[in-house]
Amino acid sequence: MQQKSKLFLQALKYSIPHLGKCMQKQHLNHCNFADHYYNRIKLKKYHLTKCLQSKPKISELARNIPSRSFSYKDFLPIKQENEKSLSENMDAFEKVRTKLETQPQEEYEIINAEIKHGGFVYYQEGCCLVRSKDEEDNDNYEVLFNLEELKLDQPFIDCIRVAPDEKYVAAKIRTEDSEASTCIIVKLSDQPAMEASFPNVSSFEWVKDEEDEDVLFYTFQRNLRCHDVYRATFGDNKRNERFYTEKDPSYFVFLYLTKDSRFLTINIMNKTTSEVWLIDGLSPWDPPVLIQKRIHGVLYYVEHRDDELYILTNVGEPTEFKLMRTAADTPAIMNWDLFFTMKRNTKVVDLDMFKDHCVLFLKHSNLLYVNVIGLADDSVRSLKLPPWACGFIMDTNSDPKNCPFQLCSPIRPPKYYTYKFAEGKLFEETGHEDPITKTSRVLRLEAKSKDGKLVPMTVFHKTDSEDLQKKPLLVHVYGAYGMDLKMNFRPERRVLVDDGWILAYCHVRGGGELGLQWHADGRLTKKLNGLADLEACIKTLHDQGFSQPSLTTLSAFSAGGVLVGALCNSNPELLRAVTLEAPFLDVLNTMMDTTLPLTLEELEEWGNPSSDEKHKNYIKRYCPYQNIKPQHYPSIHITAYENDERVPLKGIVNYTDKLKEAIMEHAKNTGEGYQAPNIILDIQPGGNHVIEDSHKKITAQIKFLYEELGLDSTSVFENLKKYLKF
Repeated sequence: MQQKSKLFLQALKYSIPHLGKCMQKQHLNHCNFADHYYNRIKLKKYHLTKCLQSKPKISELARNIPSRSFSYKDFLPIKQENEKSLSENMDAFEKVRTKLETQPQEEYEIINAEIKHGGFVYYQEGCCLVRSKDEEDNDNYEVLFNLEELKLDQPFIDCIRVAPDEKYVAAKIRTEDSEASTCIIVKLSDQPAMEASFPNVSSFEWVKDEEDEDVLFYTFQRNLRCHDVYRATFGDNKRNERFYTEKDPSYFVFLYLTKDSRFLTINIMNKTTSEVWLIDGLSPWDPPVLIQKRIHGVLYYVEHRDDELYILTNVGEPTEFKLMRTAADTPAIMNWDLFFTMKRNTKVVDLDMFKDHCVLFLKHSNLLYVNVIGLADDSVRSLKLPPWACGFIMDTNSDPKNCPFQLCSPIRPPKYYTYKFAEGKLFEETGHEDPITKTSRVLRLEAKSKDGKLVPMTVFHKTDSEDLQKKPLLVHVYGAYGMDLKMNFRPERRVLVDDGWILAYCHVRGGGELGLQWHADGRLTKKLNGLADLEACIKTLHDQGFSQPSLTTLSAFSAGGVLVGALCNSNPELLRAVTLEAPFLDVLNTMMDTTLPLTLEELEEWGNPSSDEKHKNYIKRYCPYQNIKPQHYPSIHITAYENDERVPLKGIVNYTDKLKEAIMEHAKNTGEGYQAPNIILDIQPGGNHVIEDSHKKITAQIKFLYEELGLDSTSVFENLKKYLKF
């Protein structure tokens, strides 16, 4: 049986190609799951952590990055061949950068898209799809396919699926510069060869029919919309036919194979509603069975065990997720029995099913928990996880006796934990302890918003920092689509904390940190709640002695740009500098343009200003582009992508031009001596939406922040060098 690693919510959420103007990588999220498509990070000769990828992560539905090695140099801009010798008066930042480039360092390697099946591990090695008997033996592998045959620019493997009897392997190939993908099917034999390829595949799964023939089901994505399901066979009985088409343009379709491979589920969903059909894994040519016809506002997701369906759904009161179950042959909603309910303010991150246990990964009041439910006696064991942990990474799991997973934070690399069912205990990975645990602090704080709501914040700073009011502060926010603010490990965040920065993550309404209602309270005609929450968070940080406005910076990507842009219009005095990546800044004009690929799918989040005057007037109140005015603004650095389909470049350029005009008018009215803010628009080539690991982007943003705050940038790259040595 094919091994399953990414749990069912994770798989659904991550692979949805259009959860709004959000990222991914990076990739269901109305239960927002875990962070990103996490990768395996290792130091040569010493593994920091690893994560075998057999199912994509839901967390942020985004994209994966290609396998490659990198050192400190990759965090620095590429030097031009014709670059002249360094001048003596070059600034400290450039001197440190050049110094680091001339010193050899140890390298890390990031490996993604990896799957175990049978006795093999399938993964990407260089530009090839390979398999090996031993996942630790990197020098002994069999090449299955050379990606260069596709004639793509720097292709990487995003996802791998192996047919049940290992006759075929399917792999989704992408590039960093585009969201387009190609799915290749390789026949496994003494001389492996590509059997077929399909363009623009989103999700795909193998099943075997009654005649032991491998059948590949896959979804086709066109203009970021995924409405069609196909099924294909290969070999002597080749066929490829469209199996299902979703007619409602506001919905998308995603495939998920239950962990026991008993059913293939066709998941049809939009931001607030879902519908699931079952395809019998033993009879895949039979008509699918509908579990429950879509009901507006009802979300549900399905797993299977021992002829029972386990359904995570928000049906009933309160309208938060709860676990229900029913017999597989009576799947309709009237047969669903309540099995387990969550505490108030609880976010369901993911769920994993075992022979005798169901494991729920939860976030409650901004802390992580694991609930282990005994299916034989309905017992529940709740485990509170270490307070430093901010996110889960779901791991490969073929052992029914153990439930492995990893925990991470923005400043700490992932660490392994394993729950052993027989002992009823959680075991922590032993070995090298990251020094960041002793040199930094993580605080869980709350800010009171205008309406009295308590808004959670996660704050990091060095343990030995003195006079925090004089330290620079970097605030992160998102607040849309019910998605959690990304808190996966990022080396540049670690570097900033080591260099004395305070990092603050504001979990405002519109996100999903406190459950479905938290999202509902920050969408449509409640979007201003998220803005009020962000303002309250920053003011609370200042009031409690964390930095001051002249040292406060704010960062966001994609839909997070709405709240950041709105705050720059309404309370610019709170900030000194802002960095944005692929920001959504012109909500009104975008949502009135139905020719854009995602507008119809976004109506549940932002409203329909074309047909609803109330929605139109409300959007006008907060839309960053609509509310630009002559006043002082913080300095703003924007990274945009030339062919971004999710957030069109035109809207970002229009915003930047209008903002510069307003600043010039304000400067003219203010008179001589006024120091205008710097507005930088950095347009990168390519058609991707957010490139999280872009070293050029990271370097540009760090340099911008240090220059705007008037800080010495020397130590930041010294710290980065030390981190890479670690």
